Amino acid sequence: MSATQTERLNFSTVQNKPDYPDFLDIQIRSFQDFFQLETKSEERSQEGLYKTFLENFPITDTRNQFVLEFLDYFVDPPRYSILECIERGLTYSVPLKARLKLYCTDEEHEDFETIVQDVYLGTIPYMTPSGTFCINGAERVVVSQLHRSPGVFFGQSFHANGTKLYSARVIPFKGSWIEFATDINSVMYAYIDRKKKLPVTTLFRAIGFERDKDILEIFNLAEEIKATKTGLKKYLGRKLAARVLKTWHEDFVDEDTGEVVSIERNEIILDRDTVLEKEHIEEILESGSKTILLHKEDNLQADYAIIHNTLQKDPTNSEKEAVEHIYRQLRNAEPPDEETARGIINKLFFSDQRYNLGEVGRYRMNKKLGLDIAMDKLVLTKEDIITIVKYLIELINSKAEIDDIDHLSNRRVRTVGEQLSSQFGVGLARMARTIRERMNVRDNEVFTPIDLINAKTLSSVINSFFGTNQLSQFMDQTNPLAEITHKRRLSALGPGGLSRERAGFEVRDVHYTHYGRLCPIETPEGPNIGLISSLSVYAKVNNLGFIETPYRKVENGKIDFKNKPIYLSAEEEEDKYIAQANIPLLKDGTINTDRVIARMEGDFPVVDPKSIHYTDVAPNQISSISASLIPFLEHNDANRALMGSNMMRQAVPLLIVDSPIVGTGLERQVASDSRVLINAEGNGVVEYVDADEITINYDRTDDERTVSFDGDLKTYKLIKFRKTNQSTSINLKPIVRTGDLVKKGQVLCQGYATEKGELALGRNIKVAFMPWKGYNFEDAIVISEKVVREDIFTSIHIDEYSLEVRDTKLGNEELTNDIPNVSEEATKDLDEHGMIRVGAEVNPGDILIGKITPKGESDPTPEEKLLRAIFGDKAGDVKDASLKASPSLRGVVIDKKLFARAIKDKAKRAKDKEDIIELDLLYDTKFDSLKDVLVEKLFSILGGKTAQGVTNDLGEVVFPKGKKYTLKMLISVDDYTHLVGGVWSTHKQTNLMVRDLMHNYKIKENDLQGNLRRQKFTISVGDELPSGILKLAKVYIAKKRKLKVGDKMAGRHGNKGIVARIVRQEDMPFLEDGTPVDIVLNPLGVPSRMNIGQIYETVLGWAGQKLGRKFATPIFDGATLDQINELTDEADIPRFGHTYLCDGGTGEQFDQPATVGVIYMLKLGHMVDDKMHARSIGPYSLITQQPLGGKAQFGGQRFGEMEVWALEAYGASSTLREILTVKSDDVIGRAKTYESIVKGDTMPEPGLPESFNVLMHELKGLGLDIRLEE
Repeated sequence: MSATQTERLNFSTVQNKPDYPDFLDIQIRSFQDFFQLETKSEERSQEGLYKTFLENFPITDTRNQFVLEFLDYFVDPPRYSILECIERGLTYSVPLKARLKLYCTDEEHEDFETIVQDVYLGTIPYMTPSGTFCINGAERVVVSQLHRSPGVFFGQSFHANGTKLYSARVIPFKGSWIEFATDINSVMYAYIDRKKKLPVTTLFRAIGFERDKDILEIFNLAEEIKATKTGLKKYLGRKLAARVLKTWHEDFVDEDTGEVVSIERNEIILDRDTVLEKEHIEEILESGSKTILLHKEDNLQADYAIIHNTLQKDPTNSEKEAVEHIYRQLRNAEPPDEETARGIINKLFFSDQRYNLGEVGRYRMNKKLGLDIAMDKLVLTKEDIITIVKYLIELINSKAEIDDIDHLSNRRVRTVGEQLSSQFGVGLARMARTIRERMNVRDNEVFTPIDLINAKTLSSVINSFFGTNQLSQFMDQTNPLAEITHKRRLSALGPGGLSRERAGFEVRDVHYTHYGRLCPIETPEGPNIGLISSLSVYAKVNNLGFIETPYRKVENGKIDFKNKPIYLSAEEEEDKYIAQANIPLLKDGTINTDRVIARMEGDFPVVDPKSIHYTDVAPNQISSISASLIPFLEHNDANRALMGSNMMRQAVPLLIVDSPIVGTGLERQVASDSRVLINAEGNGVVEYVDADEITINYDRTDDERTVSFDGDLKTYKLIKFRKTNQSTSINLKPIVRTGDLVKKGQVLCQGYATEKGELALGRNIKVAFMPWKGYNFEDAIVISEKVVREDIFTSIHIDEYSLEVRDTKLGNEELTNDIPNVSEEATKDLDEHGMIRVGAEVNPGDILIGKITPKGESDPTPEEKLLRAIFGDKAGDVKDASLKASPSLRGVVIDKKLFARAIKDKAKRAKDKEDIIELDLLYDTKFDSLKDVLVEKLFSILGGKTAQGVTNDLGEVVFPKGKKYTLKMLISVDDYTHLVGGVWSTHKQTNLMVRDLMHNYKIKENDLQGNLRRQKFTISVGDELPSGILKLAKVYIAKKRKLKVGDKMAGRHGNKGIVARIVRQEDMPFLEDGTPVDIVLNPLGVPSRMNIGQIYETVLGWAGQKLGRKFATPIFDGATLDQINELTDEADIPRFGHTYLCDGGTGEQFDQPATVGVIYMLKLGHMVDDKMHARSIGPYSLITQQPLGGKAQFGGQRFGEMEVWALEAYGASSTLREILTVKSDDVIGRAKTYESIVKGDTMPEPGLPESFNVLMHELKGLGLDIRLEE
């Protein structure tokens, strides 16, 4: 075992660190929860795909005669493996089917029977075991989105005149936004969908608080007194709280219908805030009012002045007026009737169909407003609206606080599953619409669920999501760390999120709630800084979408190590004192100091240990995976740490892997969770090993053998030179030998930037920090020739070149090595299909795939036809359309593939029919023998035991309760795949064994079904290719890239540079014992950058190399200077790496000592070979006739405005004229110049640049008549 695993000396002082969660959990668990395929249909929880189906079904027609109900959904196995999909450019997907029930509720349709059918709904991309999706042959990742949580948010802003304005915004999952806001006149308005505004009191009237009295009673602002002469006299001098209205009914005849219609009329007798005086008493009594409302004489009035002000602004007096007013505001039209006007508010906020706060929204509302409304009440309630207004009034009176929008309790994560659910919702809603239309059309016919459903609807929505959505991204596959980081990324951008332009500083900034949840270090440097972040190492996303981080509970100053850590969300962490993970402890977990520095919200108080509620679980809890891989991060400036963690993702996997001497202890977990390597599934012995496969004989118990359909031997295929998305290569090599004993979980191979199961992005090399003849000026790097000679930084890159053969109007294109007007030398490496042979060396301009395509031409004369018939000259009617190597391509062909559709004639079709019949017979025997094995195994487990009632998925009893199992009884069952319900026996262990056996049987049967389908497809269709394409040829070319001048290198501390000079080994500075260093870095790059971690690493790395040990120094909990000094003393090397070096050229010792040691360097993906570019003549832009730009277009160098100034400054007029004309867009001049050079004539005068003509045409297009005069 030790041979395949690196042992590291760990410097950590923190005890009882919990295990890291699975790093890909955020992707894989989210997708599993979405599909719930492992769960029985009756046990599925209401989330993901299942919930989306339930929300959209049942579907009825407009007359409620026909009902289409949803019963269940399931998927078939994928047609191709992941690898086949990548090779063929296909999507790795599964066919989704739903079991639907159609019945008729109308008794007139007697002939209509209830139909239950399994309906195909389209293919759905399926997640690979490593958390990615393979879409059109490319691996993609759906990034999780960090967006504003649904719920209510209270905020404040300032008017231009300095007045504070407060607002409350209710954000639902689905539906209209409603905002309550104050204005400078202290009136509160409600804004619906940010459009029209209306006084809040109008909204109150519309939701049932019709009279002023009802509104004032909500806030306890008025007292009601009886309107009698004596009663009123007592209250003279008090202010009216509500209007006194005279109400009567008027009858009039409707001219259209002739009916008599009664209408309610209101007249305002006394307005609000009128002081009650003697002369008013008669008016009140005459109006017929039974009671009046007066302001209460208490302190509440001042607080609630805004309600009185709003009532003053309220144009309405009753519910009817209010709903009509709202209708007019929203629709800009008169309501057709009272019912419609009432319906508008109900539809907007109180209808399940239109409005949905979501479980999260309801949870946040209840929490914020202190309500106790049921969690399944997902629409707004009257209580919500009243409480929001009350809270807003408290805000105005400084009795409550506004929300911090960047607090992580107000932001939640939309994982893959949730994003897919919402896309499915869109697709199913569209499908439901077409189903309804089809039901309405097919009134009297008998139809089935299949007739109603169009499978393309759902597929098109899902495919456009994966293909075009901003959050579905082409996976960064440079190395395993890049992959794993991409899958754990959180983006605030995307649909429903922020946009780069609108995001301010606050959103991007680090917030105290990010602690342990989002990494404060790892984020891009460009315009996306702070909008894209990474999940911290221990963080998890809970079922409401909030990020949680673990803490250990502390009671009375003693840490609880017995129980598992408790996961808290940002909200649950409020008001808690939290201590660091590395505080001094006694053996029993008691805190061993008098005072502790704690964290409490955004503050750092020093408190008594007994006040502490929780402690962190580990010092690296704060950071992401990338940042946790930087040793001595605690000695680096954050800006450089950010660069370091970002550049590790760009490290190219090297030919010879080497894990760092100085690591952080996280390297193993990253390598295993990236799902790149192969791990042993149990204990066993290695039977056979070669470069391509490993076979292991597993030790298994009799019970394990009984439930399995596989033998003890298992063979693993190793990935050999597979191209990644970024053209790096994955190549795995075995690290076990035949006869080795392996344990469960042990790593069996290495490669693709992993060594012995640990991440190995770069190489450990001997470094000296010193200047070297000025060659390492400004971060440049000097390296030794030995580094190049020994392939220390050599990497292999694989390019894929493909060519499609299409069916054109003039005839089919053809792959061939017989290409017109091409020499035999140029086609010597092509096979009969025109594809270059494996092993051929490729140079720029070589033909990779030979293809001829028919060209349209005028009809040949009879003579030409005759000559062609005699001599068979094909050259006339075809042109060369071969794929040639680009100017910078040099490499070796390592693989080629040809995919072709089956081309059918009559004989071939007949042969295919026979083949398919034979295939069916072959697979029938395979299925039968599989069933025989199952029956035999079942009998060995259940023989003689009593059945407890086993049912199939239709609810039919297959093994009745009380019957004993016999062999005959087990053989008599035809279909074992659909046995889902019931209990097999009374014995628990037996039931578990049967469950496992049935599970394995279904997997085996699914595999057989999939193979059968695939073979039938291959016979009948051939390879699956896009329409119009007959063949697809692919060639893979490997390039071996050694380190060159111009390549970018970096350490793990943000110390990056470009290789400036490769020096002979004997010229490099050397140590006193004659050892030359491998790399020389500039010491000036360290102090100003404040990344001292690299010096610590250098010194400890040298000690490790001398002692033959590797170290783990976790961040914030790593090796101290004293520990490093002990190791350097033990290794007998100078402390701090200070040593005198000698000049390689003269052999003399330098005057001053330099820091020498071993540092871990990476080669980054920015390689000079990809950037080197030159052009003589190439493509020109069609309109401007100027050369195109960029390497990809084989373009020229732009000679821009400032460059023109430079030539003008030197007075180089002829050169400038040449550059702006014949070297650029003077079309005639270009041709003439070439001619004069060939003939040796004098250079012609330049003509007019084409760009001038373009300008002329544009001016003419504006209607200006421009003439050029001599």
